[in-house]
Amino acid sequence: MKVGDLVKAEHSEAIGLVVDIIQKKCWRTSERGAGVDWNKVEPEPHAVVLYSHNEGTVNIPIIDLEVTK
Repeated sequence: MKVGDLVKAEHSEAIGLVVDIIQKKCWRTSERGAGVDWNKVEPEPHAVVLYSHNEGTVNIPIIDLEVTK
């Protein structure tokens, strides 16, 4: 995945444009529970995605996105 790609999130039909790639920590409660401890997770790549229906961008873990054609 790279800047300029069109992407779709796992549970959405909306297509967005990747405008940047950043590193952020992500706590997945389904895997780790509700008690957040940021020292137990490492940053992972997130795409900064621009959607036409949003006023700004959203940061989404790359693992949760698929590149569309």
